[in-house]
Amino acid sequence: MRFLIVLAMLAVLAVVVVLVVYAVRGRPAAARWETHTVSAGGVTTVAVRQLTGERETGRQTIAEIPDDDADWEARYHEAMAQARSRVAALESQRD
Repeated sequence: MRFLIVLAMLAVLAVVVVLVVYAVRGRPAAARWETHTVSAGGVTTVAVRQLTGERETGRQTIAEIPDDDADWEARYHEAMAQARSRVAALESQRD
């Protein structure tokens, strides 16, 4: 009889563990927007992208700046400011 009680307790414990795991992992990550910079092919691209978990689900290009542009740093800082502003606007629409 004692064996059956221990077996039943182990079964209940297993069910509880499974339910806790589903509760913790069950909800998908909410989509979020973030700034992103890519430098390739002699061009720096400033963009905002929408991520769900680690998967990109959307992208908006803010600026493409040639790497040899004499005013690269000023243009980059302006593009990043625009990107941060766009992220704030997109995140506020989500709520």
